[in-house]
Amino acid sequence: MSAAHGYGYYRTVIFTAMFIGYTLYYFNRKTFSFVMPSMMEEISLDKDDLGLITSSQSAAYAISKFISGVLSDQVSARWLFAAGLLLVGVANVFFSWSSTVPVFAVLWFFNGLAQGFGWPPCGKILRKWFEPSQFGTWWAVLSTSMNLAGSVGPIIATVLAASYSWRSTLSVSGLICVAVAFVCLAMIKNEPADVGLRNIEPGPKKGKKGSSSDESTLREFLLSPYLWLLSGGYLVVFGVKTCCTDWGQLFLIQEKEQSLLMGSSYMSALEVGGLVGSIAAGYLSDRAVARVGLRSHGNPRHGLLLSMMAGMVVSMYLFRVTVTPASPKDGSLWTFALHPLALLLGLTEQELWILTLGAIFGFSCYGPIALFGVIANESAPSNFCGTSHAIVALSANVGGFLAGLPFSTIAKYYSWDTAFWVAEVACAITTVLFFLLRNTRTKMGRVLKKEE
Repeated sequence: MSAAHGYGYYRTVIFTAMFIGYTLYYFNRKTFSFVMPSMMEEISLDKDDLGLITSSQSAAYAISKFISGVLSDQVSARWLFAAGLLLVGVANVFFSWSSTVPVFAVLWFFNGLAQGFGWPPCGKILRKWFEPSQFGTWWAVLSTSMNLAGSVGPIIATVLAASYSWRSTLSVSGLICVAVAFVCLAMIKNEPADVGLRNIEPGPKKGKKGSSSDESTLREFLLSPYLWLLSGGYLVVFGVKTCCTDWGQLFLIQEKEQSLLMGSSYMSALEVGGLVGSIAAGYLSDRAVARVGLRSHGNPRHGLLLSMMAGMVVSMYLFRVTVTPASPKDGSLWTFALHPLALLLGLTEQELWILTLGAIFGFSCYGPIALFGVIANESAPSNFCGTSHAIVALSANVGGFLAGLPFSTIAKYYSWDTAFWVAEVACAITTVLFFLLRNTRTKMGRVLKKEE
């Protein structure tokens, strides 16, 4: 087998295993939500019970994802990925055997802990197996496994629960996880050297006394300003995205007086735009890397990242200002432009405009979310790439938290319009700051005497 054929074969096998594995990760993260209606027919669960169960998983997942990112730099990534998938399956099987809220909450907390072992090892393995000019594309494509599970999962779970029971649904999905975990362990390899191929990413150079001359220490890595610039940017972008996905529907219904159907349609348009935006961000930024390569100052992906962040600001502004409770007056430029297509689709011009803005915002926010993860991973020293992603992901979770109660409190005491204006301004300020600092030193960790 030639080297080129060998790389192609193993990349295909490894990526397929991770895609299937992470699809199962995500499906089994959401199974409780999928079968919730069927469960409530058998077991008495009020809103507080449902909130306790889901919150227990969310808290555990945020903690575990950070720990897993650090662990992925210390232990075998394929073992970490497979072990997490195995534990997720076990948690689901035990959940299907249970009948009380406290046990449900404990088991779903355990599910959340195991869920955190999924993505960080994927990033580590992708960096080892794919060239820098391909890394972003395959990162983005792998992330679509969540969209696949999120779109097809509810249908599969509902059909299974109706045909059999919610317990059978969780039990079968859990057992499939357990079986696939062993398949992933066999198929996934940490790096090309494990199968006799040359590593794409060169190992650290050895200095005197066998020590690594360019491998950074934890202190050197943590003192990198770029790490914290990425963390701050990711916190705001993810927080603003969460504001729109969690509260955009209510904003449309309560303040813009749109229908329930339009609110849910807006969310669907946002997710579709997000799917396209994530893949486009990976592919287009990879082309930029292929043209100029990775440098010690500035990153070729910055141009696309900043463009998409600006797109978030503009689409949020238009969403807040142009969508009105009443139908817009004929004669406005955008109404005139959308009239033929709206007529063809059987929608009003405003309804089509809302869906268009949702798709644009989804495209603009999911792209940066993918890029922040890619940049954090590839800019870190090889011995801290998992830790780097863990830190910026933790910052994103902080942004997601701020998009909850603090954001809704602003809306409660002022209005949804004011709350979304605050998010819009925060995103605009972050975009400007990132633009001003775009040429900062992007290579984290130790400063070598000769940097390319």
